[in-house]
Order: sequence, then structure tokens, then C-alpha cells
Amino acid sequence: MRRRCAKQYLLQRAIATASPPDVKTSADKPADTRSDEPTLTEPSGLLAELLLILPSLVDSDLPVDSHDVAFILSSPPFSEFESLLPELGAIISANLHASALSLVRITHPSKNPSYLHRHIPSLPADHAALRGKLSEAQQSLISNRLQALASLTELISSYTQSLTLLIQALESKHGLAARSLELRALDVSLEAQSTELDAKATSTSLSKEMYSPEAVTALRHYLSHLKDAQVRAAERVRGLQAELGEYGVGVDKDGSKEKTMKEMARVYHEMERQMEDVKKDLDRLDNKQDEMGRT
Repeated sequence: MRRRCAKQYLLQRAIATASPPDVKTSADKPADTRSDEPTLTEPSGLLAELLLILPSLVDSDLPVDSHDVAFILSSPPFSEFESLLPELGAIISANLHASALSLVRITHPSKNPSYLHRHIPSLPADHAALRGKLSEAQQSLISNRLQALASLTELISSYTQSLTLLIQALESKHGLAARSLELRALDVSLEAQSTELDAKATSTSLSKEMYSPEAVTALRHYLSHLKDAQVRAAERVRGLQAELGEYGVGVDKDGSKEKTMKEMARVYHEMERQMEDVKKDLDRLDNKQDEMGRT
């Protein structure tokens, strides 16, 4: 079935790509290859028209009306198809031969180009061999991947075992000391908590022993008395500040009244000092008069 489909496909492509041979190209080919390939003459006008029409009909996917088909077949060049069939077959054979040579060049790249035509009959076997090699390569690739996965699994398992052994070695070497330190730290923490509770209990008992309920009540009353005294002192301070404000102390921005009051206080103190000096002078004079009266 595959061979039949491949033959049909090659025939369709050969018909669709059929073109008149290039005279210059055929003239430039070597003499040894020219003898192996069929020589074609230049196609006639009807054959050239047929070669131009056939590709569009072969590649077209649109349905064609039966009247159009009858008209096309009754008109040249299709009406002369039987007479053109030998030349058309020769052109198709040449295209198939060229395609086969291209496939042979791919399957046998190291062969001499002069002997490539000898390998055309073995193309099916070569294709089957290539497909077999491809299948073997795919199977080998899958097998190698499975082996790589198995090796990776073994490597991961070995790595896990090595880590387990390393952890066990570290635990056997340092585990006892670390556990001992942990237990000691826990013991110290418990002792600290016990000491804190004992200190709180001792403080509570001492406070109860030092201060009787009557003393605690008295201290509370004294605290409330101190708070009242603080409030009264604050009110007294505000009252004194208000009185000073009446004398201009701490009220004026320029401080003129405050300066006047300070000057008056200075003059008053100066006058008091002078009065004391006068009193001292009078006392001295009185003492002198007494002494003089005695004499």
C-alpha cells in the first residue's frame, strides 16, 4: 500500500513539475552521464501547452463541472493526448529518473556520480534499510535514556546513603555533648524560674510583715493628703503668678513695669541701707556723748 501511494505521488509530482529540457544544461553535462540518461527532443507546441495546463489541473482541489471536463477533453491538446503520450511519457520518465538520482545521491553520497544510476533499482531496499537504522537508533536512544535514568537513580540513592551516614557520624560524635549542654541549659532555666518565684513570694511576705494593714491604710491616707497638698500648691502658684501679673511681672512684652518694680525695690533697699548707716552714726554719737559726760 505504501509503495503504491509512493508511486502515485511520484507520478503526480513528475507530471506537475514536468518541463521542457534545457538544451544548454544537457550540452554541458559530462559524456559519461549523458549516455546513462535518456535524451529528449524539444517538445511540440501541443505538448508544451499540455505541460502548462497539467500542473494546474493536478494541484487543483476544486471540483470541475462535467461539461467543463467534456469541453477540456474535446479540445486540444487533450484531444491529441494519445499522440502526445509517448513524448509525455519520456518527459515523465526523465523527471522520475532525475528524482531517483537525487535520492541515490542522498543514500550513497560517497559513490561516483557516473555509477549512481546503477543504485536506482535498490532504492526501496535502501529506504527500508534507512528506516531500519532509524528505528534501531530510536530504540538505542530510548535504551540509553533509561540507562541514564537508572544510573541517576542509583547516584541519588548513594548520595542519600552518604548523607545519612554523615549525619549518623556527626550525631555519634557530637550528639552526647550537645544533649548534655541542652539539658544543663534547661536545668539552669528551671532554676532561674524557681528563684524568680521564690523572690516574688519572699517580697510579698516581707511587705506583709513590714507593713501592717493599719500602716498601709495610713500610708494611703498620707498619699491622698500629699496629692491634695500638691493640688493646693499648684493653685497657690497660679494665684501668686496672677498677683505678679498685676504688678507687671511676666505680663508685658517689653517688661517696662517689671523694670520699674525692680528699680523701686533697689531704691528701697538703698534707702534701708542708708537708714542703717545713719542709725549707726547716731549710736556712735550717743556713745561719745555718754563718755564725755562721765569724764
